[in-house]
Amino acid sequence: MSFGADGAPMSDDPRERFDEWEHPEIIDGELTEYNWLVNKPDGLQLEDYVDIGAFTVINAHAGVTIGSGVQIGPHCDIHSKSTIDGEAEEVHIREGARIGSHTTILPGVEIGSNALVGSHSLVREDVPEGTFYKGVPATNSDE
Repeated sequence: MSFGADGAPMSDDPRERFDEWEHPEIIDGELTEYNWLVNKPDGLQLEDYVDIGAFTVINAHAGVTIGSGVQIGPHCDIHSKSTIDGEAEEVHIREGARIGSHTTILPGVEIGSNALVGSHSLVREDVPEGTFYKGVPATNSDE
């Protein structure tokens, strides 16, 4: 449970922050009205109540699924296809996960439900449900 500036309890569920939420218009390689972009948007499955920070880039060439209530900080990069080694595999970010700013997620990664990834992390492997990973490369900070 979190508390607001007035001391009143607030929900940790990001979906409760939105009075109204609509899917943004996504055009291949162009900024949305919220200043983030998607390359190959046909490969993006975006659930409801997702909050994506400005200047985040989603490369959905091999598929990216983002679950309901996910929060992604600004300046993140999500890659389902590598331009370096050609690896291409779907990325899954499950319901309620939170990704800190300036984080890079590589092809084939699954971020579990309600997992937390710290800012400036490089995620090369799956992040299990409900865990906290951070660093370069990202490792489990719960242990």
